Amino acid sequence: MSGHAGASTVAPHSAYLTGRLLRATARQPAFVVIMLIQPMIWLLLFGQLFKRVVELPGFASGSYIDFLTPGVVVMTVLFTSGWAGMGFIDDMERGVMDRMLSSPVSRMAMMVSSVANQAVTIVVQGLIIVVIGLLLGASFTGGVAGVVIMLGASVLLAAAFASLSNGMALMLRTRESLIGFSTMLTLPLSFLSSAMMARESAPEWIRTVSAYNPVDWTVVASREALSASPEWAAIWPRLGGLLAVALAAVWLATRAFRAYQRSQ
Repeated sequence: MSGHAGASTVAPHSAYLTGRLLRATARQPAFVVIMLIQPMIWLLLFGQLFKRVVELPGFASGSYIDFLTPGVVVMTVLFTSGWAGMGFIDDMERGVMDRMLSSPVSRMAMMVSSVANQAVTIVVQGLIIVVIGLLLGASFTGGVAGVVIMLGASVLLAAAFASLSNGMALMLRTRESLIGFSTMLTLPLSFLSSAMMARESAPEWIRTVSAYNPVDWTVVASREALSASPEWAAIWPRLGGLLAVALAAVWLATRAFRAYQRSQ
């Protein structure tokens, strides 16, 4: 069987590789602790620092914690999935990547397993943030369904960013270059969204840009889903857009394996 395994092998290969990655994550207690603590710090810090901004025009919610929690979930997605490519760089440095590419392992499965590992991480972090938000007084009137939609949107965004990070890792091959790319991508997209500030309070040009920003799609869909009366017409198109972006990113990033092999 060649390294370019068929579609029938993607699912079993993905399941095996995902298990490998999850076990590796579980063996890194420091990473797990950081994964749990970082969202807490963000929610507590930003929640206290900006809690009076709800007095500005444009905030539909009287509680900044209600407004902020989905934004912190989405920012956590960016800064977690943006580092996904570090796993690929580790594999390159240890020679694991070359061995896997010379084996019958599906290239798509290698990408999908990385994305699946990120998805598990994002769901855990998202649930922790929701619990902390509730402890801080948030009221998510959208209930469990709203939380599920928010996590689903977050996973789609994570799939897109993790794939881009992996693809760039295959092309750049150094930690420093990947850190630069990740920072260059995540910070502007965060601030060009309504993650921390209501869109109505932002300059006109930022509102225009945010309409095409997948990060803002995730934030808006999440907030709507968590509200008492969700506007589904604002949710489903954004979820569809996130799905399209995620699928395109996975496909493009998988093609980066070819560029990596050609340069060997």
